[in-house]
Parts: sequence; C-alpha cells; structure tokens
Amino acid sequence: MNQNVLVLSASPRKGGNSDLLCDQFMKGATEAGNRAEKIFLREKKIHFCLGCMACQSNGGKCVLKDDIAGILEKMTVADVLVMATPVYFYTMNAQMKTLIDRTHPKYPDFGTKDIYFIVTAADPSRDALERTIEGFRGFTSCYRGLNEKGIIFGTNAGNIGAIKGSPAMEQAYEMGKNV
Repeated sequence: MNQNVLVLSASPRKGGNSDLLCDQFMKGATEAGNRAEKIFLREKKIHFCLGCMACQSNGGKCVLKDDIAGILEKMTVADVLVMATPVYFYTMNAQMKTLIDRTHPKYPDFGTKDIYFIVTAADPSRDALERTIEGFRGFTSCYRGLNEKGIIFGTNAGNIGAIKGSPAMEQAYEMGKNV
C-alpha cells in the first residue's frame, strides 16, 4: 500500500464521535502499511474566505495569514483524503465548511486522490445525513481528480463516546485498512 493518508477532523472536541472514527480509520490505514496524519481543525487558525479571488491571479497564494497554506500543501501531497465532521442541523459543521471554502487557492485541481467522508449525528437515520454528503459532493465536484471511495455514517451518536461499539467503528477501521 504505502499511501499518504491525510485525515481532516472537524470535530470541535477531541474524542468526539467523528474524531473517534477518524482514529479507527487511521488505525486500519497504518496497520495496512500506509502513512496517516490527522489534522484537528479546531487546533488550527483558519479565517473565513474573503472571496477576493486574489489567489486565482497570484499563483494560488491566499492573502490571509493563517494556517491554511500548510494544510493545503498537505492536502495536495496526500494520496488519500478523509474529511470528517459532526452533523449540525443536517449539514457539516462550520470548521469543515470554512476549510472547504479556503481550498480555493488550489481550484480546480488537487491532483488525483481518493476521498472518504465520515459523518456523525445524534439522528438514528442514515438518510438524515445525506444532506451533509451532498455538501461534500458539491466540494468534490468542483475539483478534478477527487474520487469518492467511501462514506462512514455514524448515526445515533449524540453524546460524546456514543459511537463506541457501533458498527461504524469497525467500518472505519476496515475502510482505512483497504485504502
């Protein structure tokens, strides 16, 4: 295998349900011989996109001075991206959406890579999480070469740690193992 896996965790709490699924994915990926790194977005300074379009005319450099350049570089060199978010009001949380908006300096090409989505919510219905997946697909449809490979639905997981023991934990591990 020996792929470079980058996990982008938008959980606002370490050990939160989506973050636990990230860890399981990483465990499977590393046990299969891949390199894996997790970026915990909460720990990064990421400003909102200004929509100024400067990055499109200056070689892809954002005018904002924050942590996004390093994150974008890691996203660019990764073979596999994992984007994980808790679901708030049936969509991705603000941390993930802000990251997505700030990928504009790389538009329209991150290179070819596989992408996985992890979503968690208190709602027991997988169908209720489809709006969040459509938001992710809106992002991936704007970039050449991002190939959706899998989705982990962590349903019925409202309280911290509620995902433990659920089928999603094993699913995350197996998906990671098979990247």
